[in-house]
Amino acid sequence: MSRLAQTAGLTDDQRDILKTVREFVDKEIIPVATELEHRDEYPQQIVDGLKELGLFGLMIPEEYGGLGESLLTYALCVEEIARGWMSVSGIINTHFIVAYMLKQHGTQEQREYFLPRMALGEVRGAFSMSEPGLGSDVSAITSKAVKDGDEYVLNGQKMWLTNGGTSTLVAVLVRSDEGHPEGTAPHKSMTTFLVEKEAGFGEVRPGLTIPGKIDKMGYKGVDTTELIMDGLRIPANRVLGGATGRGFYQMMDGVEVGRVNVAARGCGVAQRAFELGVSYAQQRHTFGKAIAEHQAIQFKLAEMATKVEAAHAMMVNAARKKDSGERNDLEAGMAKYLASEYCKEVVEDAFRIHGGYGFSKEYEIERLYREAPMLLIGEGTAEIQKMIIGRRLLEEYRLQG
Repeated sequence: MSRLAQTAGLTDDQRDILKTVREFVDKEIIPVATELEHRDEYPQQIVDGLKELGLFGLMIPEEYGGLGESLLTYALCVEEIARGWMSVSGIINTHFIVAYMLKQHGTQEQREYFLPRMALGEVRGAFSMSEPGLGSDVSAITSKAVKDGDEYVLNGQKMWLTNGGTSTLVAVLVRSDEGHPEGTAPHKSMTTFLVEKEAGFGEVRPGLTIPGKIDKMGYKGVDTTELIMDGLRIPANRVLGGATGRGFYQMMDGVEVGRVNVAARGCGVAQRAFELGVSYAQQRHTFGKAIAEHQAIQFKLAEMATKVEAAHAMMVNAARKKDSGERNDLEAGMAKYLASEYCKEVVEDAFRIHGGYGFSKEYEIERLYREAPMLLIGEGTAEIQKMIIGRRLLEEYRLQG
């Protein structure tokens, strides 16, 4: 076995793509990731390299200038990129959620207008559901759109936008009571708007402000921001799919893709943590031999490798289920839950193997130790995943009669 987390049944094209991405990660990302992360510096050179590789168009259909690859191919690429630096995988994740939502739910005009430029990385996507007063309770959204002639006027404050500053297209979920009488279920009175803007911070278009980057414990380099709408006017042709009231379902479809992505990121970070741990264990000597020869460390390595393999298998299963056109909320929830929890545990074990050096910023494991917690909450907490899993299991196993 050359390395953990091999995937059976890939095509030659998929293997070639993954080989190219892995070589890029080893050469262009891993050597600079820790330095850039400590400076909280946006990895522009790396992003430019991803553009040249065509990764911003990986899942976009060929008719719109993309590579037309599957979610599985995308997830495996994300796994490789996160192995190098998780923040870089975050830069392409929200982009692809928006591209996926356009492909699945956009009007023909919207697809033709946005997707070719998204495939080139000229238009960069972000998506926005969360708000300061809510987390996983999407039904409690208070941001609102009001119809005014051929436009909608949007007001409200959104939170936790990955790529909020660097993106030029944001899919924003808000309430839209127009056409939905009082008493309508909250999830049936939500609409996704496609908001074009300038990259940067401050007032990026009239009525829309991106205040600045949120300072985070980890997941640095990539910009995470708020978004403030104050009389933001959006034409009616920028309602995703052309009709109001469908936003919740559109977003949830995109989030399923996002959960597979977060699972893939967890797999990638865990793989890197294992690599660092098994390498250091063979270099560090105590009591006259490498610590890898001590049974206690071998047990730890065995547990770490098993978790890496298990998380990878569940992530691949979730991606393949989505690619088949079947409902995959159960598999995506399981994969996201397991991969994020196992990632945290594998990273902590690698940290323990490093001993005191794991606490030093000179060692890469210190960065991973601060990055892993984000996966526990991104695209829904463990508790939300378990709620989704539990409900779906009861649907499948409900007693009759």
